[in-house]
Amino acid sequence: MVQVFIPSQLTSYTDGVSRLAAAGGSIEQVLDDLDRRFPGLKFRVVDEQDRIRRHMRIFRNGDRAKDIGQAVGETDEVLIFGALSGG
Repeated sequence: MVQVFIPSQLTSYTDGVSRLAAAGGSIEQVLDDLDRRFPGLKFRVVDEQDRIRRHMRIFRNGDRAKDIGQAVGETDEVLIFGALSGG
C-alpha cells in the first residue's frame, strides 16, 4: 500500500487523519481509492480535467509530480501539500 500524507487543510475530509494507506498503481488510482473512502477529497486536489489544482502540490518520494498519471509502487510515499501564497 502507498503511504499518503494529507495536509491539515484536507483532514476534515479524512476524519482528522493525516496519514493513510491507499491502493493504486498511479497517483490517480491512489486518489480514487482515497475518494471512495473519503468522498470529496480528490476534487480538492485535482480539477475537472484531472489536473493538479494550481494551489496544490503532490510529491512522490520527494519528487514533485507534474500529473496524476505518474506511477507509484507499493512502498512509495505520496505527499499532498497546499501551496502557500501571500506576502
